[in-house]
Amino acid sequence: MYCRRMPKRHLLWLFGALCVGWLNLPIPGQEGPQPDIFPRGGLAVQPRTPSLRVGVNMVIIPALVTDQFDRPVLDLRKDEFHLFEGNREQTIQSLAIDEAPASIGIVFDSSGSMEDRIDNSRDAVRRLLRASVPEDEFFLVQFSDVPTLLVRFTPYSDEIVRHLNSLRAEGWTSMFDAMYLAINQMRYAKHPLKALVILSDGGDNYSRYSQSEVMHALQEADVRVFAIGLYDNASFLKRAAYETGGSVIVVRNMKDLVDAVEKTNASLRSEYLLGYYPPQDQADGKFHKVKLTVSRTIGGQKLRTSWRHGYYAP
Repeated sequence: MYCRRMPKRHLLWLFGALCVGWLNLPIPGQEGPQPDIFPRGGLAVQPRTPSLRVGVNMVIIPALVTDQFDRPVLDLRKDEFHLFEGNREQTIQSLAIDEAPASIGIVFDSSGSMEDRIDNSRDAVRRLLRASVPEDEFFLVQFSDVPTLLVRFTPYSDEIVRHLNSLRAEGWTSMFDAMYLAINQMRYAKHPLKALVILSDGGDNYSRYSQSEVMHALQEADVRVFAIGLYDNASFLKRAAYETGGSVIVVRNMKDLVDAVEKTNASLRSEYLLGYYPPQDQADGKFHKVKLTVSRTIGGQKLRTSWRHGYYAP
């Protein structure tokens, strides 16, 4: 067979292309790069499956309803909910309680201000993990001066516990940065129910990201916030939980932490899913605000309602 000799310049070009391709090959067993934290103005949070939308037009709003003792109320009827988009009440087409597995990110404060509380906080996370259901998955973000993704998504809770045991309280508090990092990690979640469980004294003093940037990221990613605020400095955690349909329990005495963990886990597993069709086919990419009220009272007391306060249209 006659083979034509390749010109030298073509050989050089081919050799260079092969080198570039070889350098870009993935290393066996190594995951793709996932930066610990994105700089301001960097990568926007992009949810893989926007679970606020079902079918073509239906919007799904998660809601948590509790009594005055923070106990979930699970026997509400569809006609006891009143849901508004803008100023117009919407017809609720479907109502269910979400009992599916969850993708849970644990955001753990190990800053210097947690020195007297870190052992109790570790025990609280262990209790939360023991109450998990089959097919749950978890990841762990620890923060002090900077946030660190210690464990990527895993179904094995023992891996989370092992890393928790090695943490020591030191440094400043970068809670907003830690939440932003955790929200980005949620892009790899397997389940539609995505929640951040945050244990912190709530006092941020070292983050690059602002409160408004974190709130916007939470809304984009459809992530609920369930937080245990240690002592009273938890104003941002309260706002984040309020806007995303989660819950916050403030612990003023560490002996009450066990009870707070049990209530947090019950809240996480007791959300209503309300489905409705918006007033018109909206594909404007804008954020649409939603309001929810519950007509039932218990002992003359109004029920506490937490719901996701809006959704982004396609």
